[in-house]
Amino acid sequence: MSDPSIIVPIWLIKWMEMHKITLWGAADLRDFSTPKNEAGQRFPYALSWVIPMNPEIMAGIQNGPNQEYVDEYSRVNNHINELSIALADELKIRGFYSKPLASSDRTDTGNIKGDFPHKTAATRAGLGWIGRHCQLITRPFGSWIRLGTVFTDVELPCGPPIERNFCGSCTRCVEACPAKALTGNAWHPRLPREEILDVRACDQWKKEHYFHYGKGHTCGICSAVCPYGLKVRR
Repeated sequence: MSDPSIIVPIWLIKWMEMHKITLWGAADLRDFSTPKNEAGQRFPYALSWVIPMNPEIMAGIQNGPNQEYVDEYSRVNNHINELSIALADELKIRGFYSKPLASSDRTDTGNIKGDFPHKTAATRAGLGWIGRHCQLITRPFGSWIRLGTVFTDVELPCGPPIERNFCGSCTRCVEACPAKALTGNAWHPRLPREEILDVRACDQWKKEHYFHYGKGHTCGICSAVCPYGLKVRR
């Protein structure tokens, strides 16, 4: 639990407002293996936020990706990286350690993952839960989003973390996955990714069938059919 005496600094609220970020929060990551700062200490906290994708583009890829989606995916990722660097710089100016987490950067190509899961920071910040498609689902935007994360040591009111899923009995994403890479298991905290997603099957399908779209790094079907996203479009 966060210390109730700790409040969000006004400068951070204004920074988020200035950059039109409406869904964000702080995550307590002291129980996780985070990157280290310049002093060799692991970061205890992270700021997590959501950038929504264009809903019309997302609704248009229920049968497979297209170039419009690839361009939107790249645009939003680049925007997140710019914001992450800017926020990390702002934190350093104010005397705190900080480190931006790159968007969609596979630093571990063998295991097909990055330095730290954006989704872990987001669930710990209370922004949403992990659906059966292994994507973060938010109330305002569904899973039609990309995530930004900046590690820091500034103490902020965190969470509360979301520790259950709200997908009910829905398996639409599982049924729609052309790679049959989704197990259908419901997420809960600390559940290994492999219990939800066969990441190699997903990656192989994309490379074999969608290489002409972003060199096989994008698909998006499972997210496109999610009712929480379709509700946003309506």
